[in-house]
Amino acid sequence: MPPRKRRSFTAEYKVEAAHRVIDSDRTITEVARELGLNEGLLSNWVKDERRRITAAEVHDEKPLDAAERAELLRLRRQVGELEKDNAFLVKASAYFAAMQKNRPGSI
Repeated sequence: MPPRKRRSFTAEYKVEAAHRVIDSDRTITEVARELGLNEGLLSNWVKDERRRITAAEVHDEKPLDAAERAELLRLRRQVGELEKDNAFLVKASAYFAAMQKNRPGSI
């Protein structure tokens, strides 16, 4: 048997995978096979998400629907890209500031 590959999953992926079971009439086995996941792992994600949905209902809050989750995921990706851009600009700014100091005739 080949060695298992260790993978980590984002919270968004876990929620989306769980909702593939919750929002449809499909079984955990079917969805796990489709996604290439262990059934026990997906089962835990489904239980966690059902608990979150129940907790939201207790506090009269409506959980996010599929469109809202997709928009949230899109916005998180956009923020991630902006953070990368900002990190690049900080490094570039520091580089150019250092280069200014090294120019002949600079203070």
